[in-house]
Formats: sequence, structure tokens, C-alpha cells
Amino acid sequence: MRSSTMSSMAVSSVSVVGFKGGLGKSFSGGEDYGMLAKSVPNFVRVGKAVRTQPVMKNVNEGKGLFAPLAVVTRQIVGKKRFNQLRGKAIALHSQVINEFCKAIGADGKQRQGLIRLAKKNGERLGFLA
Repeated sequence: MRSSTMSSMAVSSVSVVGFKGGLGKSFSGGEDYGMLAKSVPNFVRVGKAVRTQPVMKNVNEGKGLFAPLAVVTRQIVGKKRFNQLRGKAIALHSQVINEFCKAIGADGKQRQGLIRLAKKNGERLGFLA
């Protein structure tokens, strides 16, 4: 039992020494080392990562019956004020849909479907241009 332990220790120590020797040779004194050292630049220039802002655009932008009106209104009142007005209009329309759903007894899933339909119709008509 003792001899098998000794022989496995000897083998493992030889393989480690062999690995270290081979590793040292390949990095410090190979014939290709000079070429490799010349081909690698001394410094690497890294540019700043440019992150673009996500753009949420209407697929029907500029299309629809009311798109020209929406574009002119945005240019007159400014983008910030236009978005505020549009947000208020959307909120009022959602309240009307909610009241309608309460009146007819529609459940939440049907209400959400009607709100999605209203958004799609608004896109098609050009209100969200």
C-alpha cells in the first residue's frame, strides 16, 4: 500500500514539473516568440461605448386621416405640451371606455381588449403620429 502511494506521488510530481517546464519554454524562449511579440501592439485603444436611445415610433407615423393635424399641432404647441395634451386625451378616453364597460357589465379582459383596440385605431387614424 505504501509503495502505490509513493509511485502515484512521484508520477504527479513529475507531471507538474513537466507541465511547468513546458509552459515556461513556450512563453519565454520559443523561436516564434520574437515574431509574436512584434505582432502584438504595445497598447490597445478602446473607444467609448456608444449606447443609442431606444426609439419608440409609430409604425403608421405620417399616415392616417388626422396625422397632418397632429404634426401641425405638435409643431405649434411644442413637443412637451403636445405630449401632455395627448396623455390627457388618452386618459379621458380610457375613462370613457371604463365607464362603458361598467355599464354593459364587461369584465377586465374585455375592457383591456377595448383599450388596445382604441390604441390601434388611434394609430391607424393618425392621432399618435
